Amino acid sequence: MKHPQIKHPQIKHPMIIQGGMGAGVSDWRLAKAVSRAGHLGVVSGTALDQIFVRRLQTGDPEGFLRKAMKHFPDQEMTQKIMDAFFIPDGKPKTEPFKAVPAISIHPDRLTKELLIVANFSEVFLAKEGHEGIIGINLLEKIPCPNLYSLYGAMLAGVDYVIMGAGIPKDIPGILDRLALHKNVSLKIPVEGSAPEDDYRAQFDPGSFFPRKPPVLKRPEFLCIISSVTLAKMMFRKASGKMNGFIVESPCAGGHNAPPRGQLKLNEKGEPVYGQRDAINLETIKSIGLPFWLAGSYGSPEKLKEALAEGAQGIQVGTAFAFSKESGFSKSIKQRAIQRITQGNISVFTDPKASPTGFPFKILLLEGSLSEAERYHKRQRICDSGYLRHPYKKPDGSVGYRCPSEQESAYIKKYGNPEDTKDKKCLCNSLLANIGLAQIRKNGYIEDVLVTVGDDLQPISNIPKNGNYSYSAQDVLNYLLKNL
Repeated sequence: MKHPQIKHPQIKHPMIIQGGMGAGVSDWRLAKAVSRAGHLGVVSGTALDQIFVRRLQTGDPEGFLRKAMKHFPDQEMTQKIMDAFFIPDGKPKTEPFKAVPAISIHPDRLTKELLIVANFSEVFLAKEGHEGIIGINLLEKIPCPNLYSLYGAMLAGVDYVIMGAGIPKDIPGILDRLALHKNVSLKIPVEGSAPEDDYRAQFDPGSFFPRKPPVLKRPEFLCIISSVTLAKMMFRKASGKMNGFIVESPCAGGHNAPPRGQLKLNEKGEPVYGQRDAINLETIKSIGLPFWLAGSYGSPEKLKEALAEGAQGIQVGTAFAFSKESGFSKSIKQRAIQRITQGNISVFTDPKASPTGFPFKILLLEGSLSEAERYHKRQRICDSGYLRHPYKKPDGSVGYRCPSEQESAYIKKYGNPEDTKDKKCLCNSLLANIGLAQIRKNGYIEDVLVTVGDDLQPISNIPKNGNYSYSAQDVLNYLLKNL
């Protein structure tokens, strides 16, 4: 059954937004399925360059990436990428993937091209063959790739850009300029920098495409917020037009905003959120922009509640994350759905695991890095580098360090050893989650680590026809059954 896209009067936005989960979990297949059903399908832009080249090294067996690249406006650029990374029959399963350089403030040309082409291809595939709308989710806390990722997505006609995990106030104006192929820059936070320092990523589309493509569509921009203060600040100080907010509670999966005030932990060791973290929806409503509610809103009852509160609709992540179309490996989906349905699994909001310093929700799933024994078995290494922290060296240049790398390496980079305690390498584990685990020289295969939201009940409630599997359409049918 295909539901019509239900809208509030005089508002063009969708009711249901599929969350942009993790690296490759919200891939083009999932986004396309949701979009075809009349809602907003979202691809995750996180680590897409790495995902893209690993897919090429597996041989692109169904030919989707090669098909997308044929539509890219610069075939010399795509051929260079093919020559560097494509393996026709796929690499031997026991050999490691060829890596891409860790992203920096000033990446080399190939890195920029990879980001542009990878994001173009993901959005192209999500949009191909239907007239629905597609968004891309990027993270403010991973700023170095964003200029190139945005441009690649816009070349493919992306309809929405969704960003959170920080204060993305410069992004709306950047979208305005990229639509006209104008130069853009983005200030990059650098630890230890002085107020007068100004570290920026720079991008000139004209240097990549001497013959400019036609003027691009400027996508709608939605900011993920967790406080009224951030909503007001974005509305007043954003560099361009704001189109709406996704109001996310601490129940949402992935990274959560830390509690306001002094950090307190409950008996399990999780951050305690209090009244100061509650969001006044009347104030959000008074701003006058459409908003969606997220974080434990993945049920028909919560959808009706959100609409009654004046929201345009809801964003749903966890239920879609385990659907047949998502990028999670089949093994993870089957094990997780079975345990969730049986009611014998839980979620832990870990205040220490993420190198970002933000709390991070972890599904306590056997056979994953949520188990202490498996975590301690892994040799600490940071070779993807998406969550590295730029820092100012004594000579004024910029270095990069990650709290999840070896403690000795972190200390050499002037880092505080306390920052490394209990940190997990999210970059490598999130790639492992989607079947693209790196293999080390000693034979170690990078382990998985699954993130979800607090509310797992909807997964139990979605009809599964007697098995531990369901589709994105099943999720939509469930959410909309009372409307």
